[in-house]
Amino acid sequence: MGTRRRNASRRARRLRAPVGLVALLLAASSLAGCGTGGSSATSLPSDLAGPATAFLSAYVDPDGRVVRRDQAGDTVSEGQAYAMLVAVGSGDRATFGRVWGWTKQHLQRPDGTLSWRWADGAVVDPASAADADLDAARALVLAGKTFGDLDLLADGLRVGQGVLDVETVETSAGRVLTAGSWAGTEPWAVNPSYVSPVAYALLGEASGDPRWNDLAVGDRAASTRLLTSVALPPDWAQVHADGRVEPVPGAAGRGGQGVRYGYDATRLPLRFAESCAPEDRALAARLVTPLEQSPGSAAERDLGGRPLTADRSVVGLAGEAAALAASGDAAQARDRLAQAATLQQEHPTYFGGAWAALGPAFLTSTVLGGCAPLSPA
Repeated sequence: MGTRRRNASRRARRLRAPVGLVALLLAASSLAGCGTGGSSATSLPSDLAGPATAFLSAYVDPDGRVVRRDQAGDTVSEGQAYAMLVAVGSGDRATFGRVWGWTKQHLQRPDGTLSWRWADGAVVDPASAADADLDAARALVLAGKTFGDLDLLADGLRVGQGVLDVETVETSAGRVLTAGSWAGTEPWAVNPSYVSPVAYALLGEASGDPRWNDLAVGDRAASTRLLTSVALPPDWAQVHADGRVEPVPGAAGRGGQGVRYGYDATRLPLRFAESCAPEDRALAARLVTPLEQSPGSAAERDLGGRPLTADRSVVGLAGEAAALAASGDAAQARDRLAQAATLQQEHPTYFGGAWAALGPAFLTSTVLGGCAPLSPA
């Protein structure tokens, strides 16, 4: 035990953690909610356990690698982070340990962030993706508290510091999150659905680094500017040093399908609706009008809300549920969550399975550190 504490202390010093951090944890001060207002629950309610178990059992290999079985069998940092969130929310320490162990060994970069894609036994794209890094850091901090493990907390702080150092930039709108390590020149590529107010609050409380609050304020300002010019957020955008934010057709401004609200952007209302800040929930709620103007819950829409396909998606339905929940329409929100669960059961996919588990967890449970806009069913 003495060796473990010494190792944790050295790790904390390398991360430039606040002097009182380890003492705070050793004194058993709760990190649940971490200033977000979340409760101290440590596992998902029983009605949410089924989708979580289904995702972990279907897509996590015994060694901890999350396999996109319906997408050529590769692995991405996003999937590893999703599994970590699902596992810590379920109180499944063994699965969490395997998933993080594989991720740390195979994907972690020297700067603390994670390489984006792995296939055929090796990393095939070493660039980072900011959403995966934020979700992984959030999961690690929560796991440190839930499982009483200072090593996991230190790992989470290291990933989080990498996010701040590598994946954020200062603009006149404030500090904003870029899409990843590859988005290093102005105009900076951003993915509006990567913004995670709950992760910022958790990591800010755990680290004491004021840049997390700066990031929360700056990204809220950038998201507000974006939603002042368009009704729905785009999958991809770019931000300028003067704070201008504009939709673009794909990562780095390139994409064959054009500007749209699709499989990426539909996560934005989920991340903002789970926030404890009223301003964030208000941003999620303002999406109800464009989403509700056309029935059918299309998986992809133009930025005014017009459907671009007859297809539906689990994450699209969960995103609608989030916007409705943030607006106070609990009945319709629950209906969309039920539709999402049915769709995943009828047409199971890796991405759908992740959000069939995480969507209800964000919206109806505080176990992942947010303020659920819906009470448990």
